[in-house]
Amino acid sequence: MGEDVKKKVAVFTLCAMLYALNFLGALLFALCGPAQAQQPAKLPRIGYLSGTGDSNNSGPQIEAFRKGLRDLGYIEGKNIVVEYRYLEGKQDRSRSLVTGLVRANVDVLVAVPSPAIRAAKQATKTIPIVMVTNADPVADGLIDSLAQPGGNITGLTRLTRDLNGKRLEVFKETVPTISRVGVLVEAHSTSGGIHLAEYEFATRALKIRLQSLELQREAPDFVKAFQAAAKGGVNALITISNALTIFHRHQIAELAIKNRLPSMYEASDYIEVGGLMSYSANDAESFRRAATYVDKILKGAKPADLPVEQPKKFELAINLKTAKQIGVTIPPNVLARADRVIK
Repeated sequence: MGEDVKKKVAVFTLCAMLYALNFLGALLFALCGPAQAQQPAKLPRIGYLSGTGDSNNSGPQIEAFRKGLRDLGYIEGKNIVVEYRYLEGKQDRSRSLVTGLVRANVDVLVAVPSPAIRAAKQATKTIPIVMVTNADPVADGLIDSLAQPGGNITGLTRLTRDLNGKRLEVFKETVPTISRVGVLVEAHSTSGGIHLAEYEFATRALKIRLQSLELQREAPDFVKAFQAAAKGGVNALITISNALTIFHRHQIAELAIKNRLPSMYEASDYIEVGGLMSYSANDAESFRRAATYVDKILKGAKPADLPVEQPKKFELAINLKTAKQIGVTIPPNVLARADRVIK
């Protein structure tokens, strides 16, 4: 074989080898590409334990939280996953629902009712917990201090208990004829008993008497409670807000209207369904702000270093439609101070 022929064979062989290698590389890339596409980055998972709503109607608190997430660029199912669990008025479900979320290895737990917050604190020392609480979290032993929570819990306090005296003052100013106030409270509840005692202390200067209207945790009989109120000469109603009463808020508002009882509440959720008035921290703002804590934690912040927020202002909400139904005229000076009016 001549030298020219040998050179041509060598060049042809080299070209064939290069072509084969290029083909093999392209084949491997084509095979690996889809496999890589099937392994997206892990989405952060949030566990949310709610004292309101259910799987069919999540309610305004969760909607405010979702809006907070959207404002921060989070889209559920796209770059974040939120697992919602609902107490549905049964506070004793807190432990099992929290346990399920912990086992699901969520990245952050959002807990709202006090029993859920306590259950979360007992269930995990490592998963960050964002709370939205009505109580004083320091007095309840949930955190070390508002400025430096310590541990794995942070979030917001709505200072609901601290407003008991002011709430009664506004109620009495709105309906001066109030003399005996029925208080819907969960029977055998430690926090409910403390809350009731705080209301009793506040009534002394206002010359108002209280009557406890106890509700059993299992199968609460609201009709019976209102019958007891009528028998006791109650002419106004206050509802201590917790997972039980807020879940049944529609029924409570309806019975208050039926019995023509002026009613004061600790959250505006009740006003949306027919309650007369509420004085509280802004509900939507509180739950929207909870999303900012989730965002900070997902970006690396530690709960122990995130101060617990207190409300910057409080909101007076009045339902004029309900006032008309029960024959109550809201004084102009009270109406002028209202932050929200439902007509």
